[in-house]
Amino acid sequence: MTALPDHTLNDGTTLPAVGLGTYALRGIAGAEGMAEALREGYRLLDSAVNYENEGAVGKAVRMSGVPREQIRVTSKLPGRHHKKPNVTWAIEESLLRSGLDYLDLYLIHWPNPSQQLFVEAWEGMIEARERGLVRSIGVSNFLPEHLDQLIEKTGVAPSVNQIELHPYFNQPEQRAADKARGILTEAWTPIGKGTGLLAEPAVAAAANKHGRTPAQVVLRWHLQLGVLPIPKSATPSRRRENLELAGFQLDDADMAAINAFSRPDGRLFDGDPRTHEEF
Repeated sequence: MTALPDHTLNDGTTLPAVGLGTYALRGIAGAEGMAEALREGYRLLDSAVNYENEGAVGKAVRMSGVPREQIRVTSKLPGRHHKKPNVTWAIEESLLRSGLDYLDLYLIHWPNPSQQLFVEAWEGMIEARERGLVRSIGVSNFLPEHLDQLIEKTGVAPSVNQIELHPYFNQPEQRAADKARGILTEAWTPIGKGTGLLAEPAVAAAANKHGRTPAQVVLRWHLQLGVLPIPKSATPSRRRENLELAGFQLDDADMAAINAFSRPDGRLFDGDPRTHEEF
């Protein structure tokens, strides 16, 4: 399998080109599946406090046989812990649950704008990074105005903004805003879970043209946008397929046809960061 180039973040740390979403992968079975994924070649496991699987993620890292320094582990701060005094112990608890000495990336899961505490949470995360609890800090589901508040108040830009992103909701303005601020965009639900995306004629035509699967075409679309996709699958064959994205390139016509799917109401979940509250 040809390796894809890593992303270098604005703080000098790195992330691989593709990660593994771990939502709903829990317990021993979840740990075994994630350990197998690491042996298959994944090097980024994306978790969160609210996924209730940090213990399984840490167990997978230890079970996998892959050196810890080669693996990137992400977790996320829930809305209920946005007050600055809570941030340190929340991260420490993530480390205790996972059994890891540090996390590679920690994100504020949602801005929760009604609370107006995300800047305070960000200040706590900066301190946690300075203490070595986390290597890199970022955000999830933040809009440009939220990013600007963090930067203006602290002088520290997030390294990553993880957002809902797929061909039905390709967010060109948000991607451009992230890039202008030196922030890497990550995509959750990158292949449009529960939709007919993979059966779209344009996706099928590109898959036939390049001798690839529809999922590989959509994930390659993400890579060519400069985005880090985090697909989730518990099926070994699909996990391996989702990593095999080197060796082909979508042409301009392929990209344009897939970009044309996007629509303003393309969100798959009730997750508008202007109003959504996550606790």
